Amino acid sequence: MNADILIKNGIVLTMNDHGAVVDKGAVAVKDSLIAWIGPDDQTGEIQAAKVLDAEGGIIMPGLINAHTHASMTCFRGLADDLPLMTWLNDHIFPAEAKLTEDMVYKGALLACAEMILSGTTSFCDMYLFEGAVAKAAHDSGMRAVVGEVLYDFPSPNYGPLENGFAYTRDLLEEYKGHDRVRIAVEPHSPYLCAPDLLKKAREIAEEWNAPLVIHASESENEVAQIKEKYGCTPMEHLAKIGFLCPRLMADHCVVLTDNDISLLADNKVKAVHNPESNMKLASGIAPVPALLEAGVCVSLGTDGCASNNNLDMMAEMDAAAKIHKAAALDPTVMDAKTVLTMATKNGASALGMDGLCGVMEQGKLADIIILDVNRPHLVPMYNPMSHVVYSARGGDVRHSIIHGKLVMEDRRVLTIDIKQAMAHVRELAKTIA
Repeated sequence: MNADILIKNGIVLTMNDHGAVVDKGAVAVKDSLIAWIGPDDQTGEIQAAKVLDAEGGIIMPGLINAHTHASMTCFRGLADDLPLMTWLNDHIFPAEAKLTEDMVYKGALLACAEMILSGTTSFCDMYLFEGAVAKAAHDSGMRAVVGEVLYDFPSPNYGPLENGFAYTRDLLEEYKGHDRVRIAVEPHSPYLCAPDLLKKAREIAEEWNAPLVIHASESENEVAQIKEKYGCTPMEHLAKIGFLCPRLMADHCVVLTDNDISLLADNKVKAVHNPESNMKLASGIAPVPALLEAGVCVSLGTDGCASNNNLDMMAEMDAAAKIHKAAALDPTVMDAKTVLTMATKNGASALGMDGLCGVMEQGKLADIIILDVNRPHLVPMYNPMSHVVYSARGGDVRHSIIHGKLVMEDRRVLTIDIKQAMAHVRELAKTIA
């Protein structure tokens, strides 16, 4: 067999339905796909242009950040230690009013560098000037689902709402058929979007077979607003107007009733858990164990750098596992396999890529990371899966392959000039401050 890349001498965590692990394994990549997985001692017939020695490390699917605002790297640390609505209305919205397409591109490129360095290969983004985020994803080699945020009020990018729908359609047309970048339709939230806006957004998503993304039930304050305005919870409101559907990603889902959970399950909505952001903004703890028990597909996201303040999915997995154990006073809740599945396979399902990536199997897209386990905090290793969730850090990711291309080798990002990316955002911070 001829291959583009052969990864040897590692522990392969497939994350497939059987939970298969190849202890002394190897992976061959050809074009954009995983061409072969098997024992390391069976690679003799494989001729590869590039050979990577994992040195006993973990070979696994790339992590999927199912909810973020990449360009908020520009606002990292700008408004910390504030409640959600104060943070949003008094600090973030005024700062975003000054954004330009160039600022968004530079912030997104820095975010892509941060994500690649910490093991993320795919992300779902909601922000302004999303054409610039799509370009940053394309230029960096990352896989992304991106969508322009839609509001009832004029946007700093497109102005009145009708222009926002037109901007979204233009992006859908521009990136139609792109191998790594897909466009979603993304109204901000039930409290900033009227029913007619939400209905129109779903119509466009259906027309283009595109993902649909919204913030929903993020805080008690939001739920109170919707109850006062519509006489029901946000999820009940979205159900009444026909917005809940299998293509929908509902971000946060912190404040839910039993009926809300049933609505999500019945409509096959994908929920995205953002534990670190929810903790930092004191929004609460999403009822993830109950969602999983009800059969809801729950994935994992970091949210943006202004409310996290990083894009490290390794840290996010650790937080997701531990916060629910503490809340339930039960150490068996949210075990390592469940959390790692949320960050890989479930993330792919949420982004509309179920069966394409998020697992290590022949024929799947080659989005692969290799972790260096020859570090003091990773020795010894009894269980690779729990090691990834509880012991590993973003800085332990040594190599990253996306769509069959090597984008990071030995901690060196090959697609982005990181010093330049950091310098650009430092300059932007002077104007933002």
